[in-house]
Amino acid sequence: MRILAVGDIVGRVGLQKLKDVLPKIVSENKIDFVIVNGENAADGMGLTEKMYKEILALNVNCVTMGNHTWGKKEIFNFIDHKNIVRPANYSANNPGKGFDIYECKGKHIAVINLIGRTTMPILSENPFTVAKEIIEEIKHAVDIIVIDFHAEATAEKIALSYYLDGEATVIYGTHTHVQTADETILEKGTGYITDIGMTGPKKSVIGMDVEASIKRFETSLPEKYKIADGKAKFNSCMFEIDDVTNKVKNITRINA
Repeated sequence: MRILAVGDIVGRVGLQKLKDVLPKIVSENKIDFVIVNGENAADGMGLTEKMYKEILALNVNCVTMGNHTWGKKEIFNFIDHKNIVRPANYSANNPGKGFDIYECKGKHIAVINLIGRTTMPILSENPFTVAKEIIEEIKHAVDIIVIDFHAEATAEKIALSYYLDGEATVIYGTHTHVQTADETILEKGTGYITDIGMTGPKKSVIGMDVEASIKRFETSLPEKYKIADGKAKFNSCMFEIDDVTNKVKNITRINA
């Protein structure tokens, strides 16, 4: 089983890059299951229904979200769809779901979305305990558990990986838009990487226009962010899982 996790889609330029390269990457690497983080697709903040449908049209199995889940009001029209999950540790009365279970090549794959709390201005429940509760609920019904941990702090992500080592099959980070080079298989078998990066404008400050970003830091004034233009990059990570043990046996960063 080969699972591809694609880093945060940033803006229309990021979505177009996904369209340009994903089919070829899936074909060349014999990918079985694709997860895309889409929470920055609509102008960097949220996801529209049109964009969501464009992503699914690329044979993407699951779209995960993050701190900009509610960035576009129309999210309420499709947040309950089978192929989208939002952070599971949002308040329990929020619409949508924090995980779902999918079938692929005879395997049952759970995708869980979590959001961090360290330096993240979002009210949420404890991602550690929420993850434990979900895993306890579903572990006998699934073969593979994949977690997209949308978090700012590397320490929080790394701590979660050790906390759930051997319980989750794969844990990868999103949100910082900078791909890390620390992919590893932990002692009890969980495949981990701190952040899988972004799919969006290459010449940018994590997807945003360079000049607007510099002005914010230079003047400390609230300059409005805007998505950068130009060429895009594609960041992703492939997790190869043994069909017998359901453990990760190889991790490969795939970029274009």
